[in-house]
Amino acid sequence: MTDLQPIRGTRDLIGEDQRRHLHVIDTARRVAALYGFDEWSTPVFEDTRVFSRGLGDTSDVVTKEMYSFSDRGGESLTLRPEATAGICRALVTNGLTQSLPQKVFYQGPMFRYERPQKGRYRQFHQIDIEVLGSDSPLADAEVIACGWTILQELGVSGDTVLELNTLGDSASRDAYRAALVAYFGDRRDALSEDSTARLERNPLRVVDSKDPADRAIVQDAPTIDPYLTEPAHAFFARLQEYLTRFGV
Repeated sequence: MTDLQPIRGTRDLIGEDQRRHLHVIDTARRVAALYGFDEWSTPVFEDTRVFSRGLGDTSDVVTKEMYSFSDRGGESLTLRPEATAGICRALVTNGLTQSLPQKVFYQGPMFRYERPQKGRYRQFHQIDIEVLGSDSPLADAEVIACGWTILQELGVSGDTVLELNTLGDSASRDAYRAALVAYFGDRRDALSEDSTARLERNPLRVVDSKDPADRAIVQDAPTIDPYLTEPAHAFFARLQEYLTRFGV
């Protein structure tokens, strides 16, 4: 067995590594409980449609990073690449859509086909905090504040910066989408093959491109700020007010 090694992009947690790992999880679990979050557990694999529908067929996760396979019954199953889609599926299948909002804490292993590099693993652990079924900026602020408190309790908040953005409401996104299509459409010939395909299906994904040539074009792309509706502006302002009150 000495010639068998862990699969590339995975690691063993033994001794001090395991103790540190459990300390992070136990700290997050304790803080989340203080904020009133219930802990849920969902299976490590789901029907592939849970993720392809939830994350979008054009996302990099779905098109490039999922571990999917057919079981002996011919069903397409996927090792979970993230937590939110499975949590939303659990909300529906357990009949909880009439008992909203639901405040959920979650932790466990996730799986993505990553090019192994420092700090990136194909099996990795994720802590997840969700408020399902609320459209209040206070709910968003509470999630962020809970995460901030976890970092404080772990003693790493001093090395942490919160970067806050917004995608607005559906009307904001529709207007922004049209602006991106016009901007990138004029530069189609300079875009990578992936971004050219995304331009037709989901131009917001072009903004996330890691291709160096795309990044140069994205630098001057329109931002969403001018396209935010008044309600979206007000929501984002209230979120920041709540975060200030939380001391974040």
